[in-house]
Amino acid sequence: METSSTSGQLEEALERLHASGPERGGWLSNHAPMVVESLAAHGQAGAVHRWVDLYRDKLEDFPDRVAPVTDDNWPSALGDPRRIADWTDHFSRALAERPWRSVLAQWWPRLLPGLYGGATHTVIRVGHAVRALESGENAPRITELAHALGYWAARHQPVTGIAPLPGAPSATASLDAVPAIEAGHMGFRDRLGAVRRLPVWGEDVIDPETARDRLTELVRAATHRYATHGHGEPTMLVHAATAPNAVLRALGSLPRELWAPSLRAAWSASAAVTAMYAPAEPVAYTPPARLTAEEVMERALAHGDEHVIKLTDTALDVGDDRALAAALRSVEMSEPLA
Repeated sequence: METSSTSGQLEEALERLHASGPERGGWLSNHAPMVVESLAAHGQAGAVHRWVDLYRDKLEDFPDRVAPVTDDNWPSALGDPRRIADWTDHFSRALAERPWRSVLAQWWPRLLPGLYGGATHTVIRVGHAVRALESGENAPRITELAHALGYWAARHQPVTGIAPLPGAPSATASLDAVPAIEAGHMGFRDRLGAVRRLPVWGEDVIDPETARDRLTELVRAATHRYATHGHGEPTMLVHAATAPNAVLRALGSLPRELWAPSLRAAWSASAAVTAMYAPAEPVAYTPPARLTAEEVMERALAHGDEHVIKLTDTALDVGDDRALAAALRSVEMSEPLA
């Protein structure tokens, strides 16, 4: 876990990264803030600058401002990616005036329906920012939450028109029941538009503690599933686990009445990603070695790919052998960061 002797390197890395925008190439997400937080959270803060040096060619300048987002005009700016800088400014002002949990509680229900934006990286970045703040509040971490919420607001993307299918009692069985779309060579946005049916799971949950338990179950099931199904698309299927885990990380900082709606949104996101990239058949997978959690994180760091590191981060949260096997599977299937 993060220690006082190394935590300052996370702050230095975040300050370095806040000069860059949350995207590159017009739509691809900047994963660096999420990765450096993951490394710091698992005792690898000393490696964050070296990793950012390897990733820096994927960073782009922060976008230009268009017009201020205000308390009156924000609905018209929601979901407008041209307004990333405006939204970041808005949240920077709000976080300077009020406690960060108050800002998060106000905006979470407004943003939750659109967590598909940026291929779910928007809510994932918020989840990392919240975990960092829960372990210690300071200016760079508050700024990171402003950037994360600004990205989510600008890329806010609701999904409607999904027909409900019968679910199953467990998260594992419900993920198994997700029908795959016929995607061909479609990208994320086109695939998301092709998702028309998803099983229902967790819709009847009202109790906050039950919602948290179900969300924990979902994260475990999606992480385990990656070991046998991740070959369907090794990069994108990571998000079936990391998106709901980002929501789970935020729960403790949110009012309890938001926990059940958060479960439902997280399930829809995980199920949609599963539908978009599910392989035709699972494969049996046995990891090449039995490794400790620390050894698995070291392998992920040596590999360097941003999605490998983030899935490993989630696998370490789950903490069992099947989750660590999923992390090792991602190491095997993904291209290393050169």
